[in-house]
Amino acid sequence: MDATQLGPAPGFQPHDRRSPLTDPWEPLYARCAGDRVILGLRAAEAHTNSRGFVHGGLITALADNAMGLSCGRAMGVSGLVTVNLAVDFLGSAFLGQWLEFNTMFVKPGRTLAFAQAFVTAEGQPCARANAVFRVRREQRKAS
Repeated sequence: MDATQLGPAPGFQPHDRRSPLTDPWEPLYARCAGDRVILGLRAAEAHTNSRGFVHGGLITALADNAMGLSCGRAMGVSGLVTVNLAVDFLGSAFLGQWLEFNTMFVKPGRTLAFAQAFVTAEGQPCARANAVFRVRREQRKAS
């Protein structure tokens, strides 16, 4: 059986915010908890590197996504841009495991928001991430 056929963890629904970057990683799932957006996926072969671990780039991108969505939800804005992102890998995630990208802390400000997320694989720590986001102001068009 394909790992993605195992489906999401309870409470998760298909993620409705798609992008060209994440389209190859579908299906992605999301669950809202207050101001937090928690992303999840079932690790499939397309998510792994040559060693069979879930690729660090995927973990980084989805942690960034979850934190940005959570900051936007907490601030009531869309259009945040990542200013700084740091990821510490704490363990490996493997084919078939359920990964969750849970934003644990959001500190919104007028122009910047700060966030921290934890990534788990089957409930075990896999990575932690910290990010700073800038609120984008509408660009004035040149005359």
